[in-house]
Amino acid sequence: MYTSAILATLLPLLATSAPTNHLQTRQTTSSDDILNGDCGTVNYIFARGTTEVGNLGTVIGPGFGRALGQRMGDVAVQGVDYPANVAGFLAGGSNDGADTMAELARQSISQCPGVPIVMSGYSAQVVSKAMDQLTADEASNVGAVVLFGNPNGNDPVPNTNAADVEVFCNVGDLICAGTATILPAHLTYGSDADEAADFVAGRIQV
Repeated sequence: MYTSAILATLLPLLATSAPTNHLQTRQTTSSDDILNGDCGTVNYIFARGTTEVGNLGTVIGPGFGRALGQRMGDVAVQGVDYPANVAGFLAGGSNDGADTMAELARQSISQCPGVPIVMSGYSAQVVSKAMDQLTADEASNVGAVVLFGNPNGNDPVPNTNAADVEVFCNVGDLICAGTATILPAHLTYGSDADEAADFVAGRIQV
């Protein structure tokens, strides 16, 4: 059980983030390309971290989308709208977020036949819960899963080949050890955008 002292510090620490990059409109703190009917060479669906703003957040979501675009061309960027609150984090990931992310994946499959999907999150547990909702046939459209600061560590992601999953957990990030303690190491995943995009480019040929 989490102590009151940890919970008292959790919210303000989670609200801390790296400075926002000034990206093009579709790659700022919110993007709804899939909901707007767009299809890319790759469709990127991202669940932001707890308390982050917009539907992409600021720490890694926008920067990862930009890095993907630099390597893979016209990437459709879609954030997951859900209440990214502390309660969802403490529950092991927001069920609302997982439901929404799974539905976005299904919309991508229907709307953009044959377009591979990247499922990613700084709310890593939401991604795993969303993947668990997909059928094997639906999940076969997911070309890569990329997780940042995963409380589940390197546990398998449902309905996904291990080779298609990349988990970024910084040394000293106690969230990756399954605790609720936020240290600076949990707030620097923006520096992993290029490496994460290189991984995806190695898994998905466009």
